[in-house]
Amino acid sequence: MPAFPKRAVIREVGLRDGLQSIRSIVPTERKIEWIGDAYAAGQREIEVGSFVPARLLPQLADTAELVAFAKTLPGLFVSVLVPNLKGAERALETHADLMLVPLSASRAHSLANLRKTPDEVVAEVARMRAARDAAGGKTLIEGGIGTAFGCTIQGRVDHADVLRYMQALLDAGADRVSIADTVGYAGPAAVRALFDKARHIAGERFWCGHFHDTRGLALANVYAALETGVARFDATLAGIGGCPHAPGASGNASSEDLAFMLADMGIATGIDIAALLTLRAKLARWLDGETLHGALALAGLPVTYAEPTALEA
Repeated sequence: MPAFPKRAVIREVGLRDGLQSIRSIVPTERKIEWIGDAYAAGQREIEVGSFVPARLLPQLADTAELVAFAKTLPGLFVSVLVPNLKGAERALETHADLMLVPLSASRAHSLANLRKTPDEVVAEVARMRAARDAAGGKTLIEGGIGTAFGCTIQGRVDHADVLRYMQALLDAGADRVSIADTVGYAGPAAVRALFDKARHIAGERFWCGHFHDTRGLALANVYAALETGVARFDATLAGIGGCPHAPGASGNASSEDLAFMLADMGIATGIDIAALLTLRAKLARWLDGETLHGALALAGLPVTYAEPTALEA
């Protein structure tokens, strides 16, 4: 049996990856309530939004206000997504703890999604690093490599390309790197193989996996990643989200399902799952008419389930 990590972090990305993928615009006060409730349930890493033009993603126009609120919660690590230098400058102004820069290993997806080649994204990261250092900022830069297991536009994506871009991001000044299965093509064997190689290159700077549940394998892929020692995963409450270039996609790994699986494995997350399910019920009311995902909310916690003690959490 592999030696699994004793602790793992679930980074909630529903306020960004989830909300940007649906029609509903959630009012700022409800997003603030979401952040506060997730914090009360024990979540300590939340991606609260993205600094993109409001005309492109009106769902995320209030990101600066959400960062300001989230920064008032002690010990909460606040992330935002930034697509370019202008977005990075806004992240630095708000003192977000981390800015995630998406890079698609698929050249075709990169041009469709960002209108930049992967190499141009790497160059943009170098400019972000220079701007941050010149400003004396402390915001970490994470290079997130998407379409790492394949692409609906390009098809095959070689692991060698993923690893080359990972090294390039680190060389350009990224503090952290992560890998995403953007369109849900990954399976456990491929995850284990690629994550092993990525860990060899980046060590502890490779710190997060991002899995979509497009074909029902998100949690299986998390399990495979845990076997390589990775212990941080993106997920969304109620499994909301997806990718415009993945027709039929069913969303991200569900935060509540993932928290339950990790607890069942004896891996501490610090999350009160019952409280998270209560928050999910709120979200279902806020997103009335939208499709939600996840099995735990339907079946409930087993009668044999016991919340971890404070020491275990």
